[in-house]
Amino acid sequence: MPNITLPDGKIVNFPKKITGFQIAEKISKSLAKEAVVISINGKLKDLDSVIENDCSVKIFTSKNQEGLETIRHDTAHILAMAVQELFPKTQVTIGPVIENGFYYDFARKEPFTEDDLKKIEKKMGEIVDRDLITKREVWNREKAIKHFEKKGEIYKAELIKSIPDGEDVSIYFHGEWHDLCRGPHLSSTGKIGKFFKLTKVSGAYWRGDSRNEMLQRIYGTSWATQKDLDNYLIRIEEAEKRDHRKLGKEMDLYHFREESPGSVFWHEKGWALFQKLIDYMRMKQDEAGYKEINTPEVLDRSLWEKSGHWDKFGSNMYTSTTPDEKIFAIKPMNCPGCVEVFNQGLKSYKDLPLKMSEFGKVHRYEPSGALHGLLRVRAFTQDDAHIFCTEDQITKECLVVTNLILEIYKDLGFENVILKYSDRPDVRVGDDQVWDKAEAALLEAVKATKLEYTINKGEGAFYGPKIEFVLRDAIGRDWQCGTLQVDFNLPGRLGASYVDKDGAKKIPVMLHRALFGSLERFIGILIENYAGKFPFWISPLQTVVIPISEEFDDYAIKVSKEIKSSGISSIVDLKKHNLNYKIRDHSLAKIPLLLICGKKEVDTNSVTIRRLDSNKQENMELKKFLTTYSALNKAPSK
Repeated sequence: MPNITLPDGKIVNFPKKITGFQIAEKISKSLAKEAVVISINGKLKDLDSVIENDCSVKIFTSKNQEGLETIRHDTAHILAMAVQELFPKTQVTIGPVIENGFYYDFARKEPFTEDDLKKIEKKMGEIVDRDLITKREVWNREKAIKHFEKKGEIYKAELIKSIPDGEDVSIYFHGEWHDLCRGPHLSSTGKIGKFFKLTKVSGAYWRGDSRNEMLQRIYGTSWATQKDLDNYLIRIEEAEKRDHRKLGKEMDLYHFREESPGSVFWHEKGWALFQKLIDYMRMKQDEAGYKEINTPEVLDRSLWEKSGHWDKFGSNMYTSTTPDEKIFAIKPMNCPGCVEVFNQGLKSYKDLPLKMSEFGKVHRYEPSGALHGLLRVRAFTQDDAHIFCTEDQITKECLVVTNLILEIYKDLGFENVILKYSDRPDVRVGDDQVWDKAEAALLEAVKATKLEYTINKGEGAFYGPKIEFVLRDAIGRDWQCGTLQVDFNLPGRLGASYVDKDGAKKIPVMLHRALFGSLERFIGILIENYAGKFPFWISPLQTVVIPISEEFDDYAIKVSKEIKSSGISSIVDLKKHNLNYKIRDHSLAKIPLLLICGKKEVDTNSVTIRRLDSNKQENMELKKFLTTYSALNKAPSK
């Protein structure tokens, strides 16, 4: 006689064992019709799972993220099923749910083509129409290995061999087709719907290891309604137009080379943008009382061992052994170096909070397959700061940092910000009492912001809990950028202390703070958010002066000099191309203002302004232009 506790706290009693379907029917007929998956004591299960004991349940529909992810999981299976029906010798490997969709990796000699994707989509629709019953079976591990080896599915057999001895294996059937899977799944293929689309094919190494075989990965997306699918495809199309790799080339901002994978070669305009962001950040940090420092990029292994980074990040650090057999590492983060600066000289409680900022270049090894333009690199600049404070100051300082971050994001056009609070991970340093204090102080600060937040269990840094700041861009995508972390551990490990009011030495609390996170990554996000059309004040090149013929070159040069003297960036285009060509060329490079100069402009000491994305032109006296745009050439909060 299980007692079932519903999300609202109501307890429903059943005379005998029951399934999720029956619970949904008991609640309402409409819920039973829309139900997709159930959680039993917090674990997602199939709706036909049998419940015999008291428990808490929650039923999800396609309107919930849990329900939508279940639909996507089923769609991935139907993709694999369709591929094997069309191309029988193909082996299936793994097919997880990812953000906004799913993928499946296949072992097949012939490459999949765009025409193949269309055929596969059509076959998937046929499988949905068959409305095949989905059922789960639990097999003995050895039986499962032999079964898949006999089928020629060597990758599946390898996956099962990695399961510990004695552990049973979960197999899901959709009709006769079946796959290794933990689930949960829908009750039949007809429940999936046809709101899916296969989007692309790419290469992927088996188990993500470049030493293994190259597989073919088919990506897809799946949604609860046709409207949701259509909206997503529109966003994808828009995202492709905004791709920072494409725009970075068109705007002549940067490039990458195989000689230094994952490291940016900044061009003049890209570096100008980089420096503008740093100058802006310096101004904001100076106003907030930060002291800027700089620490070495190469540090002895012993420091990384003391800090705990060697054990945690050693495999991702670039190291070198010197002729005297000492091991050094290029820093993957800035915090140990900052503690070393703090340790110089005696510190008093009166010095706290002490805020140290650093634009530190760090290097972390990332697999080549994970690199992605500016968004995932191996060498990047962190806009780091570390705040040394007392325990009593934690919550206040976290609020000050949060408000500073939100103000900066607003200046740069991001007003929709979500906070993610992450508590202690399984692998960590420090005892539980220390973690209790750190988590309580940071969560209090999160709540005090009054902003929407989510809790990510177990996702904190290895030395302390953290807040992640997630920005929503112009086309609805979320980007995790800034972080704020409370650290009771590192200062003590590296010998940091201050003299308290009673004359005793105490270990300070350390707040790790990054506003953009990575300058490189944030620039990539900015490019995509604005589609390269930056606000005037951060545009790397703000004006191009274009004489309509050689006769007016001297005037154009004079105008450009006066513009630069007012603090606005400017160049003169004296190339031997016609006016229309120059306008197209600079418009593609997303220059905000093109200033045309001819006889009328010379006679009236003016410029004719052509703004980006506008065919209209405006003639303006040069003096007025300088006054107007000098005022616009400032951060919004100035």
